[in-house]
Amino acid sequence: MKKILALTLALAMSLSLVACGGGGEKSTPGSTGGSNPSSASQGGGSGSQGGGEVKGLTEAERSKEFVTVGTGPTSGIYFPIGGAFAEALKAYGYQTSAEATNATGANIQLMLDQDAEIAIAMQDAVMQAYTATGAYEGQEAATGLRALMRLWPNYVQLVTTANTGIKSVEDLKGKRVGVGAPNSGVEINARMVLDAYGITYDDITPDYLAYSEAIDNMKNGQCDAVFVTSGLPNATVMELGTQYDMVVVPIDGAGRDKLVSDYPYYAKSVIPANTYNNTEDVEGVFVYNIMLVREDLSDAMVYDMLEGIFANISTIKASHNAADKNIDITFGVDDIQLPLHPGAEAFWKDQGYIK
Repeated sequence: MKKILALTLALAMSLSLVACGGGGEKSTPGSTGGSNPSSASQGGGSGSQGGGEVKGLTEAERSKEFVTVGTGPTSGIYFPIGGAFAEALKAYGYQTSAEATNATGANIQLMLDQDAEIAIAMQDAVMQAYTATGAYEGQEAATGLRALMRLWPNYVQLVTTANTGIKSVEDLKGKRVGVGAPNSGVEINARMVLDAYGITYDDITPDYLAYSEAIDNMKNGQCDAVFVTSGLPNATVMELGTQYDMVVVPIDGAGRDKLVSDYPYYAKSVIPANTYNNTEDVEGVFVYNIMLVREDLSDAMVYDMLEGIFANISTIKASHNAADKNIDITFGVDDIQLPLHPGAEAFWKDQGYIK
C-alpha cells in the first residue's frame, strides 16, 4: 500500500501545474507550500525531529477507528467538502461520519469536547482560540488543537445593494450590518476588518445572523450590508447578484494594510471580475481554512489518515470547485500558523515539505 501510494502521489505531483515553492513568503491561493518553520519546530512525536519513522495503521487497526468530521451548515461549502473527507477516509477503511455544524466556532468546540477527530475551521479564529485572544480572550487557551493540513482560502466578502449608497468599509457607519452569528468565523472576520478601519460595533447596528439569513433580511430592506466569508463563488451571494443590483464592497487601502500587518494569517487578494456581477476585480483579503485534528490521536493514525486522504483525493476534489483548485498534496503546509500534529509533521516531512 505504501509503495502504491507513493507512486500515486509522485504521479500527481508530476502532473500538477503548480510548482513547489519554498521560502517564507506568504502563499496566494493555488500556490504551493514550502517549509513551515513554526510547525517544524514542534517536536515530540515519532517520525518528527529524528524520533523514528511513523508507520500507518494496518487494515485491521484502521477498520476499528471511527472518524467524525466537523463540517458546517448544509447551505455552505464546509458541508460538502467535509463530507467528501469522510467519504475519502471511509474508502480507505475507516468508519466515518460527517457532522453538520455552525462551522468554525462550533467545530473548535467540537474538537475541544472530543466529539470529532478532524474538523474544518478558519485559521484566524483557530489562532485566537489557541492563544486565548480576540473573541476567545479570557477563556482557557485551546492548546489541544493541532493542524492536519491546509485547505482552501476563505475570502472576506462585504456585499450590499446599490440603493444603500455603501461603497467602502467606512460607509458602514450608521448602517445595519450582518456580521455573522456570535463568535462564528464570519463574525470574528467582521470584527477584525471593522477594527482595522477604526470602526466598532457602537458605530453600526450589528445583526448577529448567519450570512444567508442576513442576506434574506437585506432583500427585505431590513439590513444594509452583510459580511460573508467563504470560498469563491458563494452560492448565496451569486443568487443575490442575479436578483438585485448587488455591490461587492472593496476591502482596501490603509485599513487593509493594518489588518494584514496586525494579523499575519490574512493576505491581500482580489475577488476576480465576473465572479458575481462585478465587471472588475474587487480588492479584498483572504484567510486560509485548515483541517484541525485532535492532539490526543496517535501519530500513526494521523499519518495514516493523511495517506488515506491523498489516496482518495479525487473524491475531495469533486466535492466543490474550491476543493478542486486548492486541496492537493503539492500545496504543502505553508501558511499554517497552528502547530502540526506530530503525525502530520512526519507525513509532510516524508513528502519533502518540511525539512
